[in-house]
Amino acid sequence: MIVKNFEQDKIDYKKNNFFLFYGENQGYKDQVIDEKFKKNFLKSTYYYDEIDILNNENNFFNNILSKSFFENEKLIIINRSSDKIIKLISELIEKKIIDLVFVLNANTLEKKSKLRSLFEKNKEAICIAFYEDNNQTLAAIINLFFRERKIPISQQSVNLIVGRCRGDRLNLTNELQKIEGFIGNERKINLQDILKLTNLAENYNVSELINSCLSKNKERTAHILNENNYSSEDCIIIIRSFLIKSKQLIKLCKEMEKTKNIDNVISNFKPPIFWKDKEVIKQQIRNWSSKDVEELIYKINETEFLIKKYSNNSINILSNFIIEQAA
Repeated sequence: MIVKNFEQDKIDYKKNNFFLFYGENQGYKDQVIDEKFKKNFLKSTYYYDEIDILNNENNFFNNILSKSFFENEKLIIINRSSDKIIKLISELIEKKIIDLVFVLNANTLEKKSKLRSLFEKNKEAICIAFYEDNNQTLAAIINLFFRERKIPISQQSVNLIVGRCRGDRLNLTNELQKIEGFIGNERKINLQDILKLTNLAENYNVSELINSCLSKNKERTAHILNENNYSSEDCIIIIRSFLIKSKQLIKLCKEMEKTKNIDNVISNFKPPIFWKDKEVIKQQIRNWSSKDVEELIYKINETEFLIKKYSNNSINILSNFIIEQAA
């Protein structure tokens, strides 16, 4: 059965337990999965990749069908779904399992897709397409973000952020997180600040610099620093971006220390971690304890103070700090 992505009131896992979400707007899909599913399955959400299921179907069936005294229902999320899994999904639908909810997360599916056709024609299943957000939708989210924080924002700045998102609200979420970290307690931001924050990716991705440092890849970190010509203003943005990454890392480390399952920690983290960043994040979790990151955050705040106080030497202060952490 086809449901439009704005008809979220029709999404009810009590009535339907098979859902296909397809399209390139991963941010919107993640939002719906979080709001409509995951919050109701906090301790019983399981993630699978299609290829892993297909490589060992028996293991998959044993895992999902096994009963636990503490679980009444399970949420099964299958990422990177495609037509290759249609036979298995058809079998599951025919079994009419009532205590399992399946969400298939797929990229673009053509009209001739067999998986898409199965969900569109089956009244017991829900099929929703998630196309790119238009500029009006993204602008509305941006304006709400600043309005809730009582921060004035110009239309020119809104248009700039919209342009950086490339039609995906997951990109928008990442940009707004950078902006929120930069704003801090000042509660103000101008066009030039936003331009620098959203444009730093074009100057050898700052995220890559910080990820390399937190991964203890000293050679790569030094290479990125040497390849760039950062300004004093860039130093403030970089150190604040470092703080945002470190706050994310400490949450991950604390969760890892509790659950001891690195894959679940990363899969359940909010906001969602890009698939391409997962291996890097794993390396960082292995390299740091929550106590170490707490000390790191203290050093970051201290370094920001020094950068502001000795602005003429800010680049050297920042470079030395980053190389020291990468060692």
